[in-house]
Amino acid sequence: MSLRGAMKSTIGERIRAARESKEVDQATLAEKIGVVTRTLQRWEKGEQIPDGISITKIAKSTNVMPTWLLTGQGGMYPTPKRPDNAFPLASAMRRKVKLVDLPLVSAVPAGKVTTMFHPDYVDSYVTVDDVKDPQAFALKVRGNSMAPRIEDGDIVVVSPQQEVHNGDICVVRVDDEDTLKRVKLEGSYIHLVPLNPDFEPVTVKKKDVNFLWKVVKLIKEL
Repeated sequence: MSLRGAMKSTIGERIRAARESKEVDQATLAEKIGVVTRTLQRWEKGEQIPDGISITKIAKSTNVMPTWLLTGQGGMYPTPKRPDNAFPLASAMRRKVKLVDLPLVSAVPAGKVTTMFHPDYVDSYVTVDDVKDPQAFALKVRGNSMAPRIEDGDIVVVSPQQEVHNGDICVVRVDDEDTLKRVKLEGSYIHLVPLNPDFEPVTVKKKDVNFLWKVVKLIKEL
């Protein structure tokens, strides 16, 4: 399946493509992941959406990437990881920018959804170039579900005023609990996708989301 085709496909179509790539029938895959055949049939037809645990089981059973399976983004199959000590160099800044001081507030978890983030409590301030949002603030990241791009101790700049699109990394509050994830918007659901393949994606209902705030900058912990 081409990347272009994957981007236009549904979760059900990608589940079917993953199953067919392993040349197994629905009953065989359903047994491997611990569901009844009828449930897998509903997923492939788009009548139901599997939860994050089921997505992970399907990905492991068919040797495809869980992020591709859930969102259609990235490669269908795993690619060799780059060395842990190799990072792209940032391009040099060639223009004058306005610097602003943003409040650095309590940490947001990049891992298990938990209540940790308190936007009314300012720990200190960080200086960044202008993000064109008077409500912008910075958060220190705790956990490694977004590694290697965003790691424990890094700082993210959040802009509540900016519109959120598919694929954006956001601070998400669900039923008064907080997390940092890449988001995939699909109908009445929001998929919270970790960048670290060791962590499982989570699917929540839009009505249960208290807010969805876009991350616009990353300050690495060196």
